[in-house]
Amino acid sequence: MHFAKIRAFIFDMDGVLIDSENLYKVIEQNLFAKVGVAIDHDEHISYQGSSNPVMWSKIIEKHHLHTPLDELVRITEETVISYFSSLPEIHPMPGVVKLLDKLKEREIRMALASSSTIEVISIVLSKTGLASYFDTVVDCTEAGAGKPDPAIFLLAQKKLGVPKENCVILEDSANGIKAAAAAGMYCIAFNGPGSEHQDQSAANWRISRFSEITEKFEHENLILRL
Repeated sequence: MHFAKIRAFIFDMDGVLIDSENLYKVIEQNLFAKVGVAIDHDEHISYQGSSNPVMWSKIIEKHHLHTPLDELVRITEETVISYFSSLPEIHPMPGVVKLLDKLKEREIRMALASSSTIEVISIVLSKTGLASYFDTVVDCTEAGAGKPDPAIFLLAQKKLGVPKENCVILEDSANGIKAAAAAGMYCIAFNGPGSEHQDQSAANWRISRFSEITEKFEHENLILRL
């Protein structure tokens, strides 16, 4: 066990920056019905945090769908983009702005690493007003793989230019937490809305409100025990 100073935070988006996990479940269930496949609750939550190509690849294999992967991904992304574009504004998760402000005040570098596409990420960042907080943004397409593959976090860490031992990943889904562990970085699991059925046991630390992070830092001076 050793101690490391925190120099960077890597944030997931859905279920962390915004309360969107349950929204995706509704959108996806509607799409499942359209293509004639029945996905039960347990199977559906197993895909949470994964990219659309990863989710649909698994569904095609398991349920023997004949619809091409590219078409399923395209329809899903078009539906999500249309929905988020129609919203006049998107509210950040309660407490997340205060955390971002505190990290920025302490000159902690920040990245956003999401399984969503850059088009969706751009809409969300614009409508939440959070874009200015992040030094870099990485999506699943640029990373070349979706969670639980660690590629997206490793690319974000590389672009930040901060060693792994000085990075913290903030996630909510089991797939995201697996990706963080595989990337070899400290992971904080946010037990927020939409993550009630996610296994977060592999995270280094589990929180239910973002203020827990700043409160801990006030006492430990941004030092993590690894």
